[in-house]
Amino acid sequence: MTRFSLPTRRALAAVPATAVLVLLPTVAYAHVGVSPDTTAAESYASLTFRVPTESDNASTEQLVVDLPTDTPFLSVTPRSLPGWDVEVEVEKLDEPFEVEGATVDEAPARVTWTAQKGHEVPPHEYQEFAVRVGALPAEGTEVVLPAHQTYTDGSVVDWDDLVGDDGKEPEAPAPVFTTTAAEGGGHGATAGHTDTAAAGADGAAAAADEPAVDPVGRWLGGAGILVGAVGIGVALVTRRRA
Repeated sequence: MTRFSLPTRRALAAVPATAVLVLLPTVAYAHVGVSPDTTAAESYASLTFRVPTESDNASTEQLVVDLPTDTPFLSVTPRSLPGWDVEVEVEKLDEPFEVEGATVDEAPARVTWTAQKGHEVPPHEYQEFAVRVGALPAEGTEVVLPAHQTYTDGSVVDWDDLVGDDGKEPEAPAPVFTTTAAEGGGHGATAGHTDTAAAGADGAAAAADEPAVDPVGRWLGGAGILVGAVGIGVALVTRRRA
């Protein structure tokens, strides 16, 4: 058993266990980021955008995400979010391409979420916006998804900067991820329109049914375990003194 010196035992007994939380690092989500559930080429992915409201006086009322047009997604299905309207805009492609003998000259270009009155994201809180897309482009493709965050005071933050040659993170980095090797059974970009639509619909339903993985919840759970352990240690030290 570890023995504490008398000053140490007094210090432990005098500090409430909950104060340990002050010593733990705070978790901050300073930027708009994207978390794909898969990065495998030719697959359909659920993309989750985490959007924090960094303003002290205004709330987030709209998020616009630009979709890639050089490697376009043929299927884009947003997940329903209570209190928010969502729209997928389709535009003509600069360079049409062939899919199973057919020419594709348009594709989804952006997704816009707009808050209904009373559902804006308040200061220092965050919201998650999800969309199912596919198929992902070839392995090694950097998928850049510029995001534009509008506040209730009219200000707009454009999260569209890329990392420079110096490797330093820019002030307003764009959400981005890189595709990896294709997995067996994945749908490719050459799938028929019927299969593509069905896969997108099935993926959206699965995404809606799956519980969200919350890193904050995991962090708080770990913090609770640590606080509990310290509390037990304090109680044991106090008991030894008695």
